[in-house]
Amino acid sequence: MSDITTMDRPSEPDWSTLTAEELAAYRDAENRVRSSAAARVITGEPDPGVTIDWHQVALPGRELPVRVYRPAAGGPLPLVLHVHGGGFVGTAVQCDWVNSHLAARLPAVVVSVEHRLLDFETPLSAAADDGWDVLRHVVDHAGEWGVDPARTAVFGESCGALISALAAIRAGRSGLRLRAQVLVNPALDVTSTAFSYDSMSRFERTPTLTLALLRFFQRLAVPHGSDARALSPLHAGDLNGLAPALVVVPTHDPLADHGRRYAGRLQAAGTPARLSEYQEAGHGFLSMPGVAPQAAPARAEILEFLREALDNGVRDDHR
Repeated sequence: MSDITTMDRPSEPDWSTLTAEELAAYRDAENRVRSSAAARVITGEPDPGVTIDWHQVALPGRELPVRVYRPAAGGPLPLVLHVHGGGFVGTAVQCDWVNSHLAARLPAVVVSVEHRLLDFETPLSAAADDGWDVLRHVVDHAGEWGVDPARTAVFGESCGALISALAAIRAGRSGLRLRAQVLVNPALDVTSTAFSYDSMSRFERTPTLTLALLRFFQRLAVPHGSDARALSPLHAGDLNGLAPALVVVPTHDPLADHGRRYAGRLQAAGTPARLSEYQEAGHGFLSMPGVAPQAAPARAEILEFLREALDNGVRDDHR
């Protein structure tokens, strides 16, 4: 799912006929834009007091890059495990603004997962495993990362919010205690019912997300024979006892009702959940502070929610 507005971006392809080669070319071109210095006009400038580095994480059968945002404050610090949006395109770099400022102002170590992007050979289950495996790795090696594993939260945007929600469910089932989950414009249903929500028909073609793109995403996410319900938090059986959630929903988003329904399901199950709607904001607005005025107040709300959840009473002197 797209997370920045048009710059010098590649033309949107015909999603219904896109080949593997065309997808690879589109992804490369799009991610060059998202990670470029010129994109900062839209995606925002990172906090200058935070060190940002790439690291390789050794996981079972693979190595995965993560983008680490580390403030000047000494540790051990809380851990925020972040997952960027995009699904089959996207990079942690597009989220430098929000992640670096959260790292500085909580303060916390933010680890953003450069998960395997979806393609015709890589389904959503692989990306979901990447989010969960990195979370477990950093928690299990907390001393090496300078984090306090007892103060851990997950935070995701769009498809990354889906991955984060699945990680929160797996954490609840495995006994890994999370303090919080933050889900921003989340995609939470990849079953056949994914397009049955009212917001899908109301906002079927917006500047940052269209139904045609979502149908292509679903096609990649759950190939024939996959268990779509197991990858759809909205269809999870038991949501009781999960980490308290902040669900951030832009109102002008085809996926808006995914977030609304999930917040309701969490509340009904007894899991604390706050639904926060940002009027007239579009999908991916948090990654576009240069053009979306709602991004700054959303970041402030996320900061306060995480600060309270992580028991870190540091004042935000940067706001």
